[in-house]
Amino acid sequence: MKQIPSKRDVLAFLADNPTQTAKRDIARAFGIKGAARVDLKALLREMEAEGSLTKRRSSYREPGKLPPVSVIEVTGPDADGDLLARPLEWAEDTDPPVILLALRASDPALGPGDRLLARLTATPGEAHAYQGRMIRRIGTNPQRILGVFRAASEGGRVMPIDKGSDKQWTIAAGATSGARDGELVEAEQTGPKGRMGLPKARILTRLGDPTSARAVSLIAIHQHGIPDHFPDEVVAQADAAKPAPMGKRKDLRDMPLLTIDPADARDRDDAVLVQRDGDGFVIWVAIADVAHYVTPGSALDVEARKRGNSTYFPDRVVPMLPDTLSGDLCSLHEHVDRACLAVEMHIDADGTKISHQFHRGMMRSVASLSYEQAQAARDGNPDARTAPLVDDVIAPLYDAYDALRRARETRQPLDLDLPERRIELDDDGKVTAVNHKERMDAHRLIEEFMVLANVCAAETLIAKKTPLLFRVHEEPSPEKLDALREVADSAGLALAKGQVLRTATLNRLLAAAAGTDSAELINIATLRSMTQAYYHPENFGHFGLALRAYAHFTSPIRRYSDLIVHRALIAAHGWGKDGLSPWDIEHLDATAKAISDTERRSMTAERDTTDRYLAAFLADRVGTEIGGRIAGIARFGVFVKLDGTGADAMIPMRNLGAEYFHYDAETQTLMGSDSGTVIGLGQRATVRLTEAVPTTGGLLADLIELDGATLPRGPSKGRGKPGKRRVGPAKAKAAKTARKVSRIRKAKR
Repeated sequence: MKQIPSKRDVLAFLADNPTQTAKRDIARAFGIKGAARVDLKALLREMEAEGSLTKRRSSYREPGKLPPVSVIEVTGPDADGDLLARPLEWAEDTDPPVILLALRASDPALGPGDRLLARLTATPGEAHAYQGRMIRRIGTNPQRILGVFRAASEGGRVMPIDKGSDKQWTIAAGATSGARDGELVEAEQTGPKGRMGLPKARILTRLGDPTSARAVSLIAIHQHGIPDHFPDEVVAQADAAKPAPMGKRKDLRDMPLLTIDPADARDRDDAVLVQRDGDGFVIWVAIADVAHYVTPGSALDVEARKRGNSTYFPDRVVPMLPDTLSGDLCSLHEHVDRACLAVEMHIDADGTKISHQFHRGMMRSVASLSYEQAQAARDGNPDARTAPLVDDVIAPLYDAYDALRRARETRQPLDLDLPERRIELDDDGKVTAVNHKERMDAHRLIEEFMVLANVCAAETLIAKKTPLLFRVHEEPSPEKLDALREVADSAGLALAKGQVLRTATLNRLLAAAAGTDSAELINIATLRSMTQAYYHPENFGHFGLALRAYAHFTSPIRRYSDLIVHRALIAAHGWGKDGLSPWDIEHLDATAKAISDTERRSMTAERDTTDRYLAAFLADRVGTEIGGRIAGIARFGVFVKLDGTGADAMIPMRNLGAEYFHYDAETQTLMGSDSGTVIGLGQRATVRLTEAVPTTGGLLADLIELDGATLPRGPSKGRGKPGKRRVGPAKAKAAKTARKVSRIRKAKR
């Protein structure tokens, strides 16, 4: 009989053969067969009892060590940008080992919460550290849902707040976390469908009354996973920051730079100054030097990259940087010294840029003005603060803007006219009014200066061959242009086909629509035809601005892209060690994708919040008639943009009248099967609001009038089941008519 190995022999074998840890592997290695297996089993149990071995399922390993193949969960990047993970099966009393993922080029992009089956190798010389290589991805964190808890006799359910979702989860009696009926909660899936056909979940967080005004933006923050809590390390690093020293910076403190921002602005990224230079001008744009405080690889940097940008809601801001920096040290407040990156731009009388130069400086703002203050001063109504600045500081700003406006007219960037909505809240957070933000020359002035500064940043870094992130906006696809052409045609306007597309072409369409009932529709349709702008290390130009190269430089407090551009400028000019790092350069592609994604996330969250506020504002008007304009046609119904608020109400197909409607995707129309009534984009409509749900932002309505005429009430609705799309002679005739209309329109073109 083969001799049973010693405990030391077993441990040595396991150390040398980390993939052979089952009892049968140990028996095979030592040639143990038959009845001797019982003795081996007893030895392994003894070693397990004394703590020298740990049993994991049917395999053995030394305590405090991970098996060579494990299920792990990605936790996120460390300060150096390396991706870390944790073992999911760790029953020891000590902290779990650190796993550093070594990714191959063929591996998919991974993020926090991704679960992997990975092969682990202990890191030599480092206790509790492993290198992991992905075998396959096996899942993500348990799915989470934000919803309203509805209590039942035992447990309850979570009802979704997502518009258009009917998914519900069942909550067991012991998994409610004390939630009360009607509370907004965050829940996590715990199992598959149960007896009631609903997935099981447990409540993680109670978020209070979902109908309260202050819950609106909170819903969006949780729903879209926007980080709204800074880790302690990040806060501590921000709190420890000190004002930047003068050092070798250019001294700009005697120059009358000033900031112009919204009246309620919390941070001030940019300051401006114009000096007359013969017939031309020298425009100075100074931007907060965030790179001095947020250095590559720091906790502040990792968190800022994770957030990507600040997110703005009517009642709060979720900032990219802690308030110590965003609202203080990096904000260009008046009468205090602030570190900055400044660009000095020389233009001629026609607004053409002659030259530019960047500086790393120290400035002191002479005033923090609101747009309204600056405009009033220009219009001859200065207040006590602006009166001393009118002639020497404010007037040159507007004169330089007039020159830049002439250059803009030559360049012809896309000239959309889409007034921005402003939701006004009272002290309790309830909507009191929905107005359009007034657009003044003070706004346009700052925008033009910032655009020029951004162009200069891109040109400088291209010339110095320094890596950077461009702001890219590609031209519309042929399919989207065809859709815009259909909308224009329905409004009696033309968008020529077969020529090289330029922004000037679209501007002619917008100008033709200006002042007509179709103006808003054409502007919205043109915007929808555009591709989404994004960040990329390669320069593909900016179609909308009609610029060959463009990079965001002017808002590093609230956009990570601008911080990368600042670091690139610092590196290109040799201004210090806080410029673009090798890690930054290596991961530019990943950073571009990450911050493009966070930007879209913020836009969606902001839009959803606006929809919810509008639904809350209109809830008291349910049952009343409201005017609007057809803004969208879909197979399932019609969208009407309501007058006054600009909110979009949906009219389901079943609410359009008593007849069936044929949908023509090509012409974006609906045609009544009996009456031949055509519903198309841009038509005036009167609707009766039937539902306004603040928790989802959903608005439903009935169509009452179309272009001033009451909709026909035909008999066909009662001949079939509601909502069923019956194909009969009348329907076939309507479809044939619609196709004929489409052919006629094509022939006209």
